[in-house]
Amino acid sequence: MPDVPVASVPDPPRAPRRRRPPPRSGGGRWLKAFGLTGVVLVGAWLGLLIVGSVRTPVGPMDTTMALRPSLSGGTKVNVSPLGALTLDSHVAPVRLDVDVDRLDPARAQALVDHPERLSGLQDEVARDVERGTLDLAVRSCVAVVTGATALGLAVYRRPSRALAAGGLALALLAASGVSAYATWNPKSVLEPKFSGLLSSAPSVVGNARSIVTDFDVYQQELARLVTNVTKLYDVASTLPAYQPDPSTIRVLHVSDIHLNPAAWKIIGSLVDQYKVDVIVDSGDTMDHGTSAENGFLDPVKDLGVPYVWVRGNHDSRSTQRYLEGIENAHVLDEGRAETIAGVRFAGTGDPQFTPDRSQAAGGDAAERLAGARLASALRDQRAKGTPVDIAVAHEPVAAAGTDGTVPLALCGHLHTQGTKLLPLGTRLRREGSTGGSGLRAVEGQYPAPIEASVLYLDRDTRHLQAWDEIKLGGLGRTTAEVSRHLVEK
Repeated sequence: MPDVPVASVPDPPRAPRRRRPPPRSGGGRWLKAFGLTGVVLVGAWLGLLIVGSVRTPVGPMDTTMALRPSLSGGTKVNVSPLGALTLDSHVAPVRLDVDVDRLDPARAQALVDHPERLSGLQDEVARDVERGTLDLAVRSCVAVVTGATALGLAVYRRPSRALAAGGLALALLAASGVSAYATWNPKSVLEPKFSGLLSSAPSVVGNARSIVTDFDVYQQELARLVTNVTKLYDVASTLPAYQPDPSTIRVLHVSDIHLNPAAWKIIGSLVDQYKVDVIVDSGDTMDHGTSAENGFLDPVKDLGVPYVWVRGNHDSRSTQRYLEGIENAHVLDEGRAETIAGVRFAGTGDPQFTPDRSQAAGGDAAERLAGARLASALRDQRAKGTPVDIAVAHEPVAAAGTDGTVPLALCGHLHTQGTKLLPLGTRLRREGSTGGSGLRAVEGQYPAPIEASVLYLDRDTRHLQAWDEIKLGGLGRTTAEVSRHLVEK
């Protein structure tokens, strides 16, 4: 048979190979993660800013509570126009802001007319704060989820990514809440930092008290704060006179005035506002110690309270003799002790006089010798049955030499505030410059702050209970920062 040609059947066309996408690099994944994190943070912040606040009454006040992003956490109470209180209440990436919007006249007048109702203010404030905090927590959750989800949808245009952003925002807020709860410090109300009008500081911060127990500390002190703010907002009268706690002696510690005449007005203002019992000046009142400067000391006699003074390295013997002639001045030197306003003081002048560095300085060796002599005098006083409560020297090295012989030692010289518990139990308290470093204040870009402290002593034991650090901005005296510190038991 003849061969029959067979028609060839072409192979079916092959489907084109699908190329696999190249594997994602680690950098790309990290970039997307950072992008999502940024969306979450910005969206949550916008949500809190727009809808994350609640209005709630706290006692007689109408307040607005809000959560705000923060690196250090804490609580800020804005008492406009008087100033603001800052509390180290917790450590978390969110801060609680409480704005006192207004004082309800009816509720405030009820407290003024019926003072017995103040005893129940603690429970009322606690309930109001608890209710407001719960409302704020719910609203904040809604705010961060809504804000992050809305921004995620606008950026990615994918519902899954938007929901992921909202979930991460909620998780972040929950983690912040756990951190705040774990680091909650109820005693923060006892150690507030006030910024605002100096005349308002004592009334808002309140009296220093000896805290015996932690039970209900936060609620009690918060009620006291509400009471103080209520008094300040009373439109029927001016700011009330500050009523000092009768269980404390108030010592105003100043230092390093350096011929700044504004210091006398500030000191006089603090004496009036804090009802100070005695002033302690740890030296460097002058700048060059010349006789021509002696008239600068004349305002001391008008301060109305005893003025305890020791010589600094800018104060001369002529300065010391002039001050000894002022009636209410008490000059301490060579370990001499004197009881003033119920407190026994002893002090020594600086062994070095170096206003212009034209004389060779003895350095720390001279200061240590002066401190040793002062400590010897303190031991002699104790042996006589008349122990000293407070030792005063200008230089910290000399003051530190009294460790173990006295409960509290005061000094200056460094133009910065500081407190240190020495190894043998003496607390060393260093004051800043109450004269704002004098003429040196204008040498830098910003003027040096004016600093002073009010020390609260127990009237029976004369031991330090608490102190307020006062810092005025530059050479002005209308604004201030007042930080309350308690002595740890």
